[in-house]
Amino acid sequence: MTGSIPSDFKPSSVRAEGVALSRGGRTLVRALSFSAQAGDALVITGPNGSGKTTLLRAIGGFIQPDAGSITVKPDAPARIAWLGHADGLKPAETVGDALRFWAGLNGVAPSAVEPVMRRMAVAHLAKRPCGTLSAGQRRRTALARLALSNCGLWILDEPTAPLDARSRARLSDLVSGFRAAGGAVIATTHADLDWPDERRLDLTKASASARTPQMSAE
Repeated sequence: MTGSIPSDFKPSSVRAEGVALSRGGRTLVRALSFSAQAGDALVITGPNGSGKTTLLRAIGGFIQPDAGSITVKPDAPARIAWLGHADGLKPAETVGDALRFWAGLNGVAPSAVEPVMRRMAVAHLAKRPCGTLSAGQRRRTALARLALSNCGLWILDEPTAPLDARSRARLSDLVSGFRAAGGAVIATTHADLDWPDERRLDLTKASASARTPQMSAE
């Protein structure tokens, strides 16, 4: 279902080649290569401290890799929608006002806001200040903001953390619609997202593989 997602964005792609990342002087990721194209869902897994959020920040253009390259087309960060652990909502602003603001900022028609709010089950909260919402309600509002971003690439850091089963299903449906419209999603998770045709990248295995010498036949 794509009807409630603005879809006049330019499709995005991501390519990482030989990427190394560190934090606090400790190497987290080395010699990492992967790609994501329009319509893909790339799910990044690994334990705490394995570099998942650091990798997302590098894809988003917030930090530079220690080595290697990450190429985002169109150029990052202009057409990337980011959702981290914080939901990016002003406490005093109502849900409706926040989403109308983001829609206008991204060139999305005002008529798109109400269908997106219904899709994420926040329409009944339209007049509620964001500061009075529960964690799950805030996250659903933030996901509605994402759907109104008009960006071809979504980067999500633990998007399901505060969501119950029904809300996780709504997110899955939202992601499926976005991908069907040509969007790409890169997400980190500790839980199973079970998105159709998702591709998985385990940072622990990837880093271990990079450290293992390759044997050649003689």
